[in-house]
Amino acid sequence: MPGLKPSGDLYKVSAIDLPRARRLAFGVVLAQAVLTLCAALIAWALADRRVALSVLCGAGIATVGSLAMAGLTFGSGRANPQRVLGAFYLGETVKVALVMGLFVVVLKWVDVAPLALFVAFAATFLVYWVALLGALPRGGAHRGA
Repeated sequence: MPGLKPSGDLYKVSAIDLPRARRLAFGVVLAQAVLTLCAALIAWALADRRVALSVLCGAGIATVGSLAMAGLTFGSGRANPQRVLGAFYLGETVKVALVMGLFVVVLKWVDVAPLALFVAFAATFLVYWVALLGALPRGGAHRGA
């Protein structure tokens, strides 16, 4: 498992490079924001304003959720592992609540194309996969091993 190193029968958690993790998290948010704007512009060019607004809302909801998660998790220089873990839990809880709330608001008060809204929301998750692939160690070498 990443981050765990065998030591006899027990596993020890290895140190997390918080500055690198912070850069990665906010880099994902930035990439999602760029994807959101590009996808909305393409939707406007290929379809119409309603579809573009739907794409902007769907991808924007995911981006705002990711920003909240990154901000709450990495916003302060927490070095204590228990505080970092607590920040992850808080960040994820706020992110889920925020995403659900924003979907309710958009679906209730904005005239959107639901398919475009949900496809754009799902498309932002590709950014996570690309970022994770980019963050993997190169050449099979394990860091700190």
